[in-house]
Amino acid sequence: MDFEIIRSSRKTISLQLVSPDRAVVRAPLIISTHDIQTFIQKNEKWLEKHRQQMLEAQREMGDGAPFAPEELRALAQQAVRVLPDRLRRFAPLVGVDYGRVAVRCQRTKWGSCSARGNLNFNCLLMLCPPEVLDYVVVHELCHRKELNHSPRFWAEVERVMPDYKKHRDWLKQNGSRLIARIPQ
Repeated sequence: MDFEIIRSSRKTISLQLVSPDRAVVRAPLIISTHDIQTFIQKNEKWLEKHRQQMLEAQREMGDGAPFAPEELRALAQQAVRVLPDRLRRFAPLVGVDYGRVAVRCQRTKWGSCSARGNLNFNCLLMLCPPEVLDYVVVHELCHRKELNHSPRFWAEVERVMPDYKKHRDWLKQNGSRLIARIPQ
């Protein structure tokens, strides 16, 4: 497996599996290469478990044929039409406003919120159940109040969408099947 190491001013080390044969390690600037290797070794079981899940997800998608560029463009166009209504519905419930909205095809994120209130969404959300799309919209809007994943953030998500865990779990269980089809 290939490992990409990204060093930054962060305080913690993290590991992300981005494909069955590639992982990204994000680490503080001051951590040694030996400590990074030790961290990877300690997480070998986690890596293998999630690698197998990704491979299984690819098998379940049939031949795992990558999306054609025109399919991704169509999904992005659909998202540009659908998301404004969802945002207008949920922003007042959360009690926030937001800035620019962008749609992208991303391998690692379903959505994001910048400190300036700009929102980004993955075009693959158009292939998810509507309630899962709504969960991601609520999740990102709640970041307008809490730009973190603290207990206060999750309490806000739950206030607006009491059954959010079910939709978050759907993404965890099924999202990799969709992401695996993004062309390399």
